[in-house]
Amino acid sequence: MLSKIKKRYFIPAILSIFLLVGVSFKDDFFEISKQIEIFTTLFKTINQNYVDETNPAELMDKAIKSMLADLDPYTNYFNEQDVIKFKINNTGEYTGIGAMITRKEDKIIIKEPYKGFPADKAGLKAGDEIIQIGDVLLADFKDDASQLVKGAKGTKINIKYLRQGKAMTTDLILDEVAVKAVPFYGMVDAKTGYIVLSQFNQKTSFETKEALEKLKGDGATQIILDLRGNPGGLLNEAVNVCNLFVPKNEIIVTTKSKNSKYNNTYKTSREPIDTEIPLVVIVDGKSASASEIVSGALQDLDRAVIVGSRSYGKGLVQRPIDMTYGTQVKVTISKYYTPSGRCIQALNYSHKDKNGKAIRTEEKNYNAFKTKKGRTVYDGGGILPDVVLENTKTSTIAEALQKNDGIFNYVTYYYYKNPTLGDKIPTITDADLADFKAFLKREKIAFDTETEVALRNTLEKAKKENVDTAIAAEYQQLLTALEKSEETLIDKNQKEIKNLILDEIIKRYQYKEGLYQYYVKSNFEIKKSIEVLNDKSQYNSILKI
Repeated sequence: MLSKIKKRYFIPAILSIFLLVGVSFKDDFFEISKQIEIFTTLFKTINQNYVDETNPAELMDKAIKSMLADLDPYTNYFNEQDVIKFKINNTGEYTGIGAMITRKEDKIIIKEPYKGFPADKAGLKAGDEIIQIGDVLLADFKDDASQLVKGAKGTKINIKYLRQGKAMTTDLILDEVAVKAVPFYGMVDAKTGYIVLSQFNQKTSFETKEALEKLKGDGATQIILDLRGNPGGLLNEAVNVCNLFVPKNEIIVTTKSKNSKYNNTYKTSREPIDTEIPLVVIVDGKSASASEIVSGALQDLDRAVIVGSRSYGKGLVQRPIDMTYGTQVKVTISKYYTPSGRCIQALNYSHKDKNGKAIRTEEKNYNAFKTKKGRTVYDGGGILPDVVLENTKTSTIAEALQKNDGIFNYVTYYYYKNPTLGDKIPTITDADLADFKAFLKREKIAFDTETEVALRNTLEKAKKENVDTAIAAEYQQLLTALEKSEETLIDKNQKEIKNLILDEIIKRYQYKEGLYQYYVKSNFEIKKSIEVLNDKSQYNSILKI
């Protein structure tokens, strides 16, 4: 009887499922084939018939990158040159000049030379503007100029640069550059160890383990792990960092995808270093991805107190997939979930507003989850610290001043105005702030806030429609009012802006190492973390120990 029921109902049901899957796959395959054929025909037609000469590789590069940009910011196509850079980010090693650089108009700007590496040895300083590399004038070179300062170890490259408007030359000797995942660690006081974790590359857990063991050897009985500004990196390294503090076989993160082969549960696989040592993790709005896996897992497992401001909210996982001719695509393959089951992705890229921007999940729509010991935590908007420090959030005006290089350019001016400061830590006074505001005005540095950009766009449209003269007076009134409001915002957020100016000044004279040395003595978030660690009743109460 049971056999007859199976034949009558169960087998047809299974066949129906396979039929539906087959039809779905067939429909998808036909649609993909159809669109590829349309695109191929279009590509050939354009290249064969366009009035001027075209560059097929450049056209294809732009077409692919534009298509992927519509999905999310993390799904990216890498041509052969891009692949090399992507591998550098993952390994933390490359041959080059050892400096953070950025391309601006016809120049490469040195943003930060790393101590003891080629750029530093050649005498280059933050703010220097490279205008020529070898025989290549950057004004005439429209491709990725960073490739011009890469090559074999020992290669000598002559460069011409501007420093405060004066043309200078120097020779760079390329060398191996190791980007440290842990750029600094040390004792904050007699019992508190401090570890800065700046990225998640292949050496992250090894360097963190090394730092932790050294600090314990130096007498550390409590640890601060600083993930501020850490944009993330390799997922497995995030798991390995957690493994230093939690037992073997503990679930750290789960990934879920429409493609079942990407569904994984990642557990700790080694014996830990210390599962008992009191631990605080500091995060901010620039802590993302793998940083959030670490902070989220340690929070969910009630293993650490999280201090700072809400993290970025990137709950997506990418994987690089090799393609033909040395190219690669990095695809968002899944979402990740912390041990409590929450996905902390803040932006919904499948739902965008009228301007094409992904919509942020509203706080009222967050879902509640429980940590291992029953504490309530939420999804949807990054990791919310257990101890929230409101004054550590970056204000809109501070973001604008960092984005438009207002602070960076002012400190370049300050550095050459005060060449003998050395290791002294200056106090940024009200007079310095007034000097800063005067500098912004004198250099006509645009804030590029949404309002300012909209106002400039309005004038451009008015010019096209020949009505700019008619609205000139009103435009100037609005611009003056806007500038006044921006100045008011600087005054309102002057403590934050003074701190950012001071941070940049310390880096100029004492490199990044000097800034960390200053932080362990003076940084508010670190002081608060020590306070939490030292107050055992507060620490135990937060973690329900």
